[in-house]
Amino acid sequence: MNLKIKLISRVVLLCVSVLSLAGCQSLPERDPAYAAVRPVALPPAQTSNGSIYQAGYDVRLFEDSRARRVGDLLTINLTETTTASKQSATELNKSNTTNVTNPTILGSTPQFNTPGILPLASNQNNNLGVGLSSNNEFSGDSSSSQSNSLSGSITVTVAEVLPNGYLVVRGEKVTSLNQGHEYVRLSGIIRPVDIRPDNTILSTQVADAQITYTGSGSTADTNKIGWLARFFISSLFPF
Repeated sequence: MNLKIKLISRVVLLCVSVLSLAGCQSLPERDPAYAAVRPVALPPAQTSNGSIYQAGYDVRLFEDSRARRVGDLLTINLTETTTASKQSATELNKSNTTNVTNPTILGSTPQFNTPGILPLASNQNNNLGVGLSSNNEFSGDSSSSQSNSLSGSITVTVAEVLPNGYLVVRGEKVTSLNQGHEYVRLSGIIRPVDIRPDNTILSTQVADAQITYTGSGSTADTNKIGWLARFFISSLFPF
């Protein structure tokens, strides 16, 4: 009796521990591929050659604050809107009929009897005539539509300056709300001429753009379909 009580108490304690761990909010998982890039340190100053101008250490008095170097910040306004629709209909109908009459061999048409358990009339006076007939029909109709919209802004850093002057940018934005985290990640290539005077650019002007909006936590888990339900709606389900 005491052994059963101890076993039940251990099971209850284990269940309480699991539930308490599940209720704890985990820290957001940062993606190293979208980590911020620090500015490159300037090389050591060279000995002055008597000139006022020193390459790499000039001060741009008439230059705006647009991003142009590794580590500079750039704000990207997300204005993504996609709409797609598709509809298809297929109908097939095929029929085939083949008749072969009883041939004439040496001036006579062959007739024969087939063996059977009972002397039925259908087993008498058979010939070599053949008749085939088939009919196949198929009809299918499908339609699909999708509409997505993403708006907001994210500030990224310049990760690399390409030889042609284009900028490779990347960044991540994490927002923690109640019992979950929201992630906005972006990477791509931009042209410096597309950057506005206020150091912003539209997401539609980012080449090779990879924009990800995901979430984690209890709210995101609630919106996910279970693995068994996903199996019944997947192409692996045979029916």
